[in-house]
Amino acid sequence: MRRKVTAVPDRSAIVFLLDDTHRTGSDTPLMLHRVLGVPLLQWLTHALERADVRRFFLVCAPAWLSSARVCFPAGAELSTASDEHPADRLHVFLSTAEDGEQDVLVITGPVIFTPLGKRTGTAPANACMVDRQALMDALDETAPIGHFLRRVGTPVTGEDGFFSLSAPEALGDVSALLTQDLLADLVRSGVEIWDLHNTYVTPGVKVGVGTVLLPGTVLEGRTTVGYGCTVGPNTRIIDSELGNHCVAEQSRIEGAKLGSELQIGPFANLRPGTVMENGAKAGAFVELKNTSLGRQVKVPHLSYLGDASVGAQTNVGCGVVTANFDRAQKHPTVVEEHAFLGCNTTLVAPVRVGKGAYVAAGSVITEEVPPQALAISRAREQIKKEWALKNKRADS
Repeated sequence: MRRKVTAVPDRSAIVFLLDDTHRTGSDTPLMLHRVLGVPLLQWLTHALERADVRRFFLVCAPAWLSSARVCFPAGAELSTASDEHPADRLHVFLSTAEDGEQDVLVITGPVIFTPLGKRTGTAPANACMVDRQALMDALDETAPIGHFLRRVGTPVTGEDGFFSLSAPEALGDVSALLTQDLLADLVRSGVEIWDLHNTYVTPGVKVGVGTVLLPGTVLEGRTTVGYGCTVGPNTRIIDSELGNHCVAEQSRIEGAKLGSELQIGPFANLRPGTVMENGAKAGAFVELKNTSLGRQVKVPHLSYLGDASVGAQTNVGCGVVTANFDRAQKHPTVVEEHAFLGCNTTLVAPVRVGKGAYVAAGSVITEEVPPQALAISRAREQIKKEWALKNKRADS
């Protein structure tokens, strides 16, 4: 009777990344082709990590080694070897496994693993289970490992969640299977997803319990989302940290470190280097770049802040911008805590606004504003009585 694949803590996996470019006609091995922007190898290793695989041994040609290494989970133990002389290092890898670890998973070709996905078919995949000690003995005897795996290995199939791939054009068929399996895992962990067919999450993303992902949400890279958040609709978050109880709607966030209880959007653009502390807000049509917002800073709408630091509990009025670029280099803007920036204020960097200072609406600030001061920088209003009456057009 064929042995079933079950999730066992501290399980080890051996991955042979084959150079199949001569067969596929591609520039890269099939396992490094991308699904939703992520290499197939990364989908595989992160799925195995969710099934409690913690140790990986990669056998790979030097030409692909650097691209392959980044496909493994950050917290996993990874050993590597050239595909020409892997035996000694592989023996060390096997010998340092946990004493109770009997079986080792061996990936011998392009394959995907979807433990929660549909399991149909009994055709063997490009993977098998092998007795660890037997494999070590075979390495000592310098037996051809391919022959040994075919003779001793227990094949895995679609019933175990493993499916083989043979050509790049097959990636389109497995895309939905991979994403649905990952989303199902999130739902099982306590994440609410409104539309499983219009939500996209890539391997390595972490989402907290009680978070709601609305249609059109895309979470990529090293993104982490805390618990109790609402993300979407139509929101893309890339390589960013989002704290707890945040709302991010119809916005784009990349390379940002964000605290808890934030309001983001709609239509906000948070670019790399953005930091927002607890209770801050970046509202409608707000763009932040390399900017930090302190605790409870409010930037409600229609503002651009670049290379800026804004202190706690400052209010940034509608239309405030930092003029941070002088055609040669970027300059910083510092706004200290409890300040008030009136609507349509332009801060020409480098410049500082002191603690508790006020800047009148429509001002262009080019010099430092002292703490607790009021800065007004605009032309005095002039009233010319009856000007419009005297200058009416003949046809009006």
